[in-house]
Order: sequence, then C-alpha cells, then structure tokens
Amino acid sequence: MPISSPNSAVKIRLPRPLLPSSLRRNSPSILHRNLVLPNLSIHPFSRLRCTQTLSSATAQNCSVEFESMDLEKYARELEVAVKAVHMASLLCRRVQDSLIFKSNVHVQSKDDDSPVTVADWSVQATVSWVLSEAFGSENVSIVAEEDVETLSRSDSVGLLDAVAKTVNESLDEAQSFGIRPPAAPLNTSEVLEAISRCNSTGGPTGRFWVLDPVDGTLGFVRGDQYAIALALIEDGEPVLGVLGCPNYPMKKEWLSYQNGYQRIVSKLMSASSASWDRGCVIYAKKGSGGGAWMQPLLLEKEKKFVWPNSARQIKVSTIDNPALATFCEPVEKANSSHSFTAGLAHSVGLRNEPLRVYSMVKYAAIARGHAEIFMKFARAGYKEKIWDHAAGVVIIHEAGGVVTDAGGHPLCFSRGMYLEGLDRGIIASSGATLHEKIIRAVDASWNSSSL
Repeated sequence: MPISSPNSAVKIRLPRPLLPSSLRRNSPSILHRNLVLPNLSIHPFSRLRCTQTLSSATAQNCSVEFESMDLEKYARELEVAVKAVHMASLLCRRVQDSLIFKSNVHVQSKDDDSPVTVADWSVQATVSWVLSEAFGSENVSIVAEEDVETLSRSDSVGLLDAVAKTVNESLDEAQSFGIRPPAAPLNTSEVLEAISRCNSTGGPTGRFWVLDPVDGTLGFVRGDQYAIALALIEDGEPVLGVLGCPNYPMKKEWLSYQNGYQRIVSKLMSASSASWDRGCVIYAKKGSGGGAWMQPLLLEKEKKFVWPNSARQIKVSTIDNPALATFCEPVEKANSSHSFTAGLAHSVGLRNEPLRVYSMVKYAAIARGHAEIFMKFARAGYKEKIWDHAAGVVIIHEAGGVVTDAGGHPLCFSRGMYLEGLDRGIIASSGATLHEKIIRAVDASWNSSSL
C-alpha cells in the first residue's frame, strides 16, 4: 500500500539501522525522510515493541513499528549489570554511613598507600556472585582491582568476617531486584572464592567484565563522592558500562561540596525534605542508538526494583563556548598535574573554577550535562588502569560526548589491565567543538610542560 494514500493507515517496519532522526543522530533514511516524527523517549533496553502513529504531508495515519533487533544485543547483560551495581551502591551507602557516623569500619592501606575498605571487597564479592549466578561462573571472566591476599592472612579473620557479613546483607536484598538469593548465607570460603574469581588480565579477544568496586576510595572514606564501575568488554571494545554514584546530589550546585558536608546535611534534613544525596545508577550500551540512561537509587521505603526503575534519558551539555564550560579534574594531585590543566584551561578560555570530584563521578557529571570537560594528565610513571575508565567511556559516548587520549585517539582496552599506548593524557568532552580546542591547546602547550 503506497504511503501517498492520504487517508489510509499503513504500517512501515523499520529495522534499527533506519530508525528516524529523533532516535539517531545521523540523517534519516529515504524511507522516512518525509515523515514528521514526534519527540519520542523510549528506554532502549526494555525489550518491548513500540508502535507509534506518525503524520506527514503524504501519510496522515502512518504507524511505524520499531523492531528491537540489535536492541536485544547485550540487553540481558546490561539488565543484570545494572541490578548488580544498584545492589552494590546500596551496600556502599550503608558501609559509608557506618564509617562516618559509627567509625567501626576496617580501613586498610595497599602497597601504594591508597586505602581499601570492607566495601571494596564486599562489592567485588557481591558483583562476582550476581554475574556468576546469572551467566554461570564458567562463562564469567572479571578484571577487578582487589585480590584476596590481605583477606587470606591469619591476622585478617575479623576483617574477613566483616566482609562476609556485609556481602550477605547485600544478597539478602537480591530478591527485591528479581535475583534469586543464595539458599544459605555465604561462608567466608565462598566469599573468598567469589572475590578470587576476579582474576582475569583482560586482552584483545573474548569477553570479560571490568570492575572497580569502589572507585575513589579516598573520597569514600572521607564521606565524599565515589563510584561503583562495571563494564563489559568484548574483543577489546567496551560494549556496555554502568556507574553507580550513591552520593551524586540531585542538584548540580551541591556536587562541588567536599569532605562529606553533603552527607552531614542530608542527615540533618527532615524526612519530608528532598533527599540531598538520593544517588543514581547511570548506564549505556555501545552503538544501540538509545543513548545513556539514569535511574534513582531505591529509597528504604521502596521495597522492589522493577526494570527499568523510573529510568530517564540523560544527555551531555550543549555548551560549546569555553568561557561558559565547566571542567573536571581529580581531587588528588598525586597522580595528575593540576598546574598543567590549569594552564591549559586558561589558554583555551575556560573561566569557571574547576570541579574537583573523586572517581568516575567526573564521567557521570559530563554525561548528565553538569560539566563539559574532564582532563587528566598523569605524572611520569603512572599508568592508567582500564577499570578507571571503561564504564565512563561508554556512557559519555552514548550520551553524545567524546572521549579520547590527548592525541585524539580512542582509548585502547585490549592490552591487559592498563591503557597502554596512551598519548599524554585523557580528555572527555561534551562535544566535538570543545574537544578539538582542548587537543589543539595540548599540542601547543605540551613541549613547555614539565610532565
């Protein structure tokens, strides 16, 4: 039946690569270039078929049925990953409350003097268990930051018991997320087994998960920002990413408050007030055309998680004027150069104060449109790890932004646990215009730097 019949109703079935421009950034295909499309916001991972009535000059009642097709790819993996990170975020929130208000949480120091807590090991065990139960332990390979060496020592019995208790408290909530809980609480040996399963070293082929159980542990122990980051990499390419940001405030202005101030104020606010730190989980999968999405963390009174849990789409900022842009940089100076980024920001024309936040919350801020640029230039000898970037890269790309090294090359996740071959530093931007200006400024300033 021809589209040109003005009073007829026709159904056009468009495969995913030909979706209309309201759902894709590239130009519409010839099949629908004359259709006037409504502004749709469809969660791309719900695995539902959507039928929408359209109108145009030549077809007043035209029904377009969108096939799921490639939307199905990685849909199950993403749903499980989001649920696992959501559970881990609630776990971390409880542990951080205990750390701040009760001071009864074990904090250890690793070889590089960075802190590690009960939450780090507990999240790693919980996420490992959830992924293994969903896909079979024989099918799950995980690259993760923590190992079992400290927990296995004879003088760490109390620490291991605390981790097992925290893990079981989290798995008690599994049923609320549609996940079957373990038949009995995990014992310490089973917890160690779940953590030790995360022993992959990555590589260029096959499928593996990348987990940073608590990215920004220093921020975590200070009551500040941190993130739980989980990504799936297939044949060296990140294909989905999930960021849990339990302390991400609901207002942009609160994001810059440091050292737990927001946590304290949140506790002082009345129950009827809007939550200061509701927190969120942000996620996306590569190349779906569906964008990046954010869902709020469950509140205590909310007993059940129903996928996709009130998710809403997020997009990067449209600001492309450097004078109006906000740039993020790490809080700590140990592994990055604030002086170089400050000089770079000035040369580009960035006038706003930098937003210094811990962890991959910087990636979340750009994806949510709360900042426009993230720059990190490591000091000599420091090697970037894949778990510090994989999830954030997928999310920013799908939210409409750009992430490359300082030479404009995509980050390489196929060479093991480190971002090998990195050209000077990492730049994430809300759009190509700002990105190109930063890269040009790096080229102009690099030779005079002391990095």
